[in-house]
Amino acid sequence: MSPDDIEKLRKALAAEHAALFAYGLLGARTSGSLRARMSAAFDAHRARRDQLRAFITARGGRPAEPDASYALPFFPADQSLAVKLAVQLESGVTAAYLELAAAQDVTLRRYAALAMQEAVTRSYAFRPAQPAAFPGMPAAAAPPPAPSPSATSSGG
Repeated sequence: MSPDDIEKLRKALAAEHAALFAYGLLGARTSGSLRARMSAAFDAHRARRDQLRAFITARGGRPAEPDASYALPFFPADQSLAVKLAVQLESGVTAAYLELAAAQDVTLRRYAALAMQEAVTRSYAFRPAQPAAFPGMPAAAAPPPAPSPSATSSGG
């Protein structure tokens, strides 16, 4: 096992630790269906954390323990800020797994790709709007207007 791969695993694990801390806070500050989505995200990140710890240990590394606290970019004082923070969290987790996707071990590359897909999916599930078009692609066109009754009758 490449020492570089173990370091990439540790970075992904650190991102999962931070996400768990923040989702614990977000779950406590939200309610209803949003809280259920935050709790589901917490559970998904906990499972990923446990898998990463197992990967590191199986490869002879020592997984880092979580910090007692993490600095958040802002305090989620309301539901909209909670959603904004969740989206930022998922972006950070995606970035950590992007680095792991460059691992030498093909198993880790596949694992990272799936983890990134899940994080991006969660991120977009929290956003109220539809995702933007890919760069260079035209935005979805509005449907053409319905023909007016006078335009469809030929008088004939």
